[in-house]
Amino acid sequence: MDFIAHKPIYLQIADNICNKILRKELLPDDRILSIRDLGIELGVNPNTITRSYEYLQSIDIIYNKRGLGFFVSEGAREKIIAVEKERFLKTELPEILKKMELLGIKNV
Repeated sequence: MDFIAHKPIYLQIADNICNKILRKELLPDDRILSIRDLGIELGVNPNTITRSYEYLQSIDIIYNKRGLGFFVSEGAREKIIAVEKERFLKTELPEILKKMELLGIKNV
């Protein structure tokens, strides 16, 4: 995974997990890599992975089964879609429309 400088790494890792859920590579109740294993795979400090997992738990995308690991929550995909649609409509789309207006793009 290539990290970008302007966004915290823990959010980039969370986004990567969300993208896997959106692509149906991870389904409800699928186990995700342990904090340690994902840290090793990405070459990232386990504390960063912990922060990613805590964030995903806080928005009900994953859950922890004590002693077993982390799993994809039921309805995670729908939650991600709803959040991403809202973010796109409120932040990205207005910027795209503004840029189109500045460039004189009328109808695509």
